[in-house]
Amino acid sequence: MSVTSERMKQQRKIKKLTQTSLAELVNSSRSSIAQIETDKYTPSYAMLSLIADALDTTVDYLQGKTDNAFKTVHSGSPIREGKKHVDLDDDELVMSFEGKELSEDYKKSILAFVKMLREDRK
Repeated sequence: MSVTSERMKQQRKIKKLTQTSLAELVNSSRSSIAQIETDKYTPSYAMLSLIADALDTTVDYLQGKTDNAFKTVHSGSPIREGKKHVDLDDDELVMSFEGKELSEDYKKSILAFVKMLREDRK
């Protein structure tokens, strides 16, 4: 399988979307999504852009040009130019280290540690 098809399928599952629901979001058919995920069809850049938006990621990530699956800007507090903002309280946040997804236990431990550090600064 290509990087694009693997990452697309992985991100779809992380977002808890079926092929049908993703197809509806991008105004396509379930069979088109299935063909992309099985490398039987290569999507146009425009279609890949729609898919990336629906999966809340970037085309560069889906194409394997970067390992960062997150979009660079989120709404909320001011962000310095060129910096990324990640909301650690986001229930759909996928944390990874050295390319491997962290378990929910590790995620909870990291959040508890960050909260402890924040409390110590008060």
